[in-house]
Amino acid sequence: MTWAGGPVTVRVPATSANLGPGFDSFGLALTLHDHVAARVLPAGLEIRIDGVGADTADAGEQHLIIRSMRAAFDVIGAQPGGIALHCRNEMPHGFGLGSSAAAIVAGLMAARALAGPDGLAALPDAAVLRLATELEGHPDNVAACLLGGLTIAWQAGDGARAVRLDPLPGLTPVVCVPASPLSTAAARQALPDRVPHGEAAANSARAGLLVAALTSRPDLLLPGTEDFLHERYRAGSMPGTAGLIATLRAAGIAAAVSGAGPSALALPADPAQVTAAATIAGEADSDWRVLPLRIDPDGARLLPAGPAARGTSDRGW
Repeated sequence: MTWAGGPVTVRVPATSANLGPGFDSFGLALTLHDHVAARVLPAGLEIRIDGVGADTADAGEQHLIIRSMRAAFDVIGAQPGGIALHCRNEMPHGFGLGSSAAAIVAGLMAARALAGPDGLAALPDAAVLRLATELEGHPDNVAACLLGGLTIAWQAGDGARAVRLDPLPGLTPVVCVPASPLSTAAARQALPDRVPHGEAAANSARAGLLVAALTSRPDLLLPGTEDFLHERYRAGSMPGTAGLIATLRAAGIAAAVSGAGPSALALPADPAQVTAAATIAGEADSDWRVLPLRIDPDGARLLPAGPAARGTSDRGW
């Protein structure tokens, strides 16, 4: 195997999944990014992290990006002697914004790039989606992270698949991040094994409505984000989030739990609602961090080589 000479740099977006009724299937890529630069070493492991998650730099081979790179190298058929990793992170960890999916996608794409043509041949985008889903456990966040825009993902006989749609131009998602995180595992423990057939049917209608709302009918965002499968069951584990969402919806602003929470995602239909959503979050709790964002149309991207890709520190590569 001939490895790429210099470092490769991957930019990955945060994502919000579910979007209300699209449980484990809908995802939206957001303009909040992590950057991961990687290069091959003769031996050993070097991990440097700037920003969020700096405390994970000592995780070694258990670091999620390294584990993802190793999984990709296994598929490609060769493992490098060592790996150097430099992460510049913006997205919060444990708040329902797809940080683990971003780490997985970044690791797979970095490994693929380091392996050159052999990497691309072994791991085309469809294979990256399938492998990322196996590592993450469900496809909603990884699909949006990989493809950008609005995605709908599902499981087929040969693994995960996804379709990408273009959401409405000018849509401004507002992410409200509380002070304390919540693990995805804890959020999933609150879900029942079964839901009534009538609620499943209602959720199916809302999911179809949400696709129309996000792509052509913003006036349908409020009913389109109503969920019957998971949000009410998780409300007890994140009462502040549930309360904020109820207040936003009572004001006519579409809102839902972002992923497994505890962040809330508002989908304002116009600029006035963007301002109103931020005001409501501030009044609900001064600890809410309110982030008006845009939809990332590109998804995960390999950045061109150069000083910007290597980072700004004098300890960069």
